[in-house]
Amino acid sequence: MLFKKRLVSLSLLTVSMLFNAPIQANSGVINLEELGFAQLQQLVEEKKISYQQITQFYLSRIVELDDRGPTLNAIISLNEQALDIAKQRDALRGANDAHNLLYGMPIVLKDNIESADNMPTTAGAIALANNYAQKDALLVERLKQAGAIILGKANLSEWANFKSTQSSSGWSDVGGQTKNPYVLNRTPCGSSSGSAVAVAANLAVAAIGTETDGSITCPAAHNALVGLKPTVGLVSVNGVVPLSHSQDAPGPMTRSVQDAAVLLEVLTGSEPNRYQKFLNKKGLNNKRIGVVRNISEFNPIASQAFAKALEVLSNEGAMLVDNLVLNDQEALSQAEFDILLYDFKHDINQYLANTPKQVKVKSLAELIKFNKALPNSYFNQGLLEMAEQKGSLQSESYIAAKKLVAEKARLKGIDALLAEHKLDAIVAPTNGPAWVIDTLNGDQFTGASSSPAAIAGYPSITVPMSFYRELPLGISFFSGAHQEAKLIEIGYAFEQATRVRKSPQLIFSIDE
Repeated sequence: MLFKKRLVSLSLLTVSMLFNAPIQANSGVINLEELGFAQLQQLVEEKKISYQQITQFYLSRIVELDDRGPTLNAIISLNEQALDIAKQRDALRGANDAHNLLYGMPIVLKDNIESADNMPTTAGAIALANNYAQKDALLVERLKQAGAIILGKANLSEWANFKSTQSSSGWSDVGGQTKNPYVLNRTPCGSSSGSAVAVAANLAVAAIGTETDGSITCPAAHNALVGLKPTVGLVSVNGVVPLSHSQDAPGPMTRSVQDAAVLLEVLTGSEPNRYQKFLNKKGLNNKRIGVVRNISEFNPIASQAFAKALEVLSNEGAMLVDNLVLNDQEALSQAEFDILLYDFKHDINQYLANTPKQVKVKSLAELIKFNKALPNSYFNQGLLEMAEQKGSLQSESYIAAKKLVAEKARLKGIDALLAEHKLDAIVAPTNGPAWVIDTLNGDQFTGASSSPAAIAGYPSITVPMSFYRELPLGISFFSGAHQEAKLIEIGYAFEQATRVRKSPQLIFSIDE
């Protein structure tokens, strides 16, 4: 790995550094694990704890669980100013009582999101080791305006898993291999691997990930989290290292639907309560939900858990419309791949050309040449090389692929299915069980349902569905463009009816 994390002095970490240990707060012993925004704010309101103590709690867990012990490798770099900022939040809180729920809350960013906090934005790549942003990405600016504390940057699959034809999710040349805190030798999925693990292992109260296809929903599901992938364009990608402008979408990764709604309001610059007002425990009542079997039956373990989840939906008042089909998935998958190759070449060339002067790689061609000179990188750069061979966005094949997506994924795909059956949403298992990490052979995917919404650019939410031998499984709901509020309502009602999430216990293996 290239970096040692910029850890604050251990003398400042006055809270306990023991796994599962409570902290000594102002009014006695308090355990902050699994607490969300509202619960933490209540403790501050009651003067039982300070924002500085909350920040110290997460920093101590990063030392104990990420750098030592199980070495989760979720965090690439830490904000040296985090404790000072928390102290400022404490000082200013009394002067202004009108605070957003994010005020003083420590948030982790996926390390393809720029922030002006003296942390490089690397996308996990050594080529961007000196990529220090001079200003915040727009979404980070909004987080800071709401009073959030940027705690650090999270590891990810290098270049958002668009580097190699054979890779291990959660691996980057900068951060090494991120581990799943539920079963340490199993994948965290990716590419927002560190973001998911940081929240699941209580290294931060919440995180921001990015998705092109499955990069929020898969790691969220593998880590028993809520992951919300918004409609493409709803959350700004300004200041985010790109993969594809056609499909990239930053979004919340949290331990609850409530916290995801809070984050989405801030990320989108929405008015307060824009999404929180849909946190309705009876939100499944009279909802029409489609079950699309050709995207749901990819794994027998997931299918068994999904059958029980469908019973929950029905018992909570949802009307299930079963045995539906989304056509043309194979053709759409090929179109998606072509679009991503064209987009990546165009978008990364633009991004690299505008990086600070200390970043020496200024084009995709230069990046490929740079990587060839690196020693000991585990994986090839086949996807980068394939992208470099593509032409411009005016190429006939690119235009044809974009047309196919507009017609088959949107108009005659999800849109038509929703309209024909008067559906509020479509449901599917998010994932199969996490596979064993293998940096020799790469990922062995057990199935996922992220592609239809991702290709269309439509929103989706994943919520914990069940556990299988200590491995989390998620359930996904998706719908048409800008239907985030409806998905939050459905996801919240399912979450409240099931309450599946539990903290990870750092089991090394379930195979011994």
